[in-house]
Amino acid sequence: MDNTTLSEHELGRYRRQLILDGWGPETQEKLRNSRVFVAGAGGLGCAAALNLTLAGVGCIRICDSDTVELTNLNRQFLHPERNIGREKTLSATETLRGLNSAVTIEPITREITSDSVRELVADADLILDCLDNFPGRYTLNRFAAGNNIPLVFAAIWGMEGRLTFLHPPATPCLSCLFPHAPERHEIPVLGGVACTTGSMQALEAINYLASSRPTLAGRMLIMDYQAMRFQELEIAGNPDCPVCRDSDRAGK
Repeated sequence: MDNTTLSEHELGRYRRQLILDGWGPETQEKLRNSRVFVAGAGGLGCAAALNLTLAGVGCIRICDSDTVELTNLNRQFLHPERNIGREKTLSATETLRGLNSAVTIEPITREITSDSVRELVADADLILDCLDNFPGRYTLNRFAAGNNIPLVFAAIWGMEGRLTFLHPPATPCLSCLFPHAPERHEIPVLGGVACTTGSMQALEAINYLASSRPTLAGRMLIMDYQAMRFQELEIAGNPDCPVCRDSDRAGK
């Protein structure tokens, strides 16, 4: 470890992950130098942002336009009761900064739209789609595909979670998989479903940032938490997809 730029504090804080097979200081430095855009500070976003923060990802930009509500608290654990009515991004940032002061947390309380997405995502190395609405998801997907930014997609409904890595043209994009948005409903969810799926989303992000080798490229993981069964589906791009069939121009 003589050539590492990690401080003594970092070497101590991350000791247990530094001794993982294939990890080491160089991997930790990759995480420290990474910038991740987390879209959504709800159930998925709370779990994903927490795990990225604890792992030492250098800069995490959290974007959400909502405020904390009582009905959020069965799953959105970064928000204490006293923060009901407060902007979610500020509530989450306060908690995360208290857990790892070395990580830069950038809260952004804005809606993700076609007009704002470029400014919001800016220089991110990776996007985590933790949203609960397809208009926002499609906007992120189009921008990611058109600007060669990889995206980790996660979704939950009831006792089911879905997770994949999207980076066309090597993989499908979101519009290949879901060409039409489903009807908008209030999402039924148990806290553990959001926490587990969001944590797995963060793990996929860390895999990519640490090695540039995503484990879920070309595969979608479907988690049935009611039956405790995991299913893996091979996914392929749509050659007629209006978003990613020409990734060099889409979303620019």
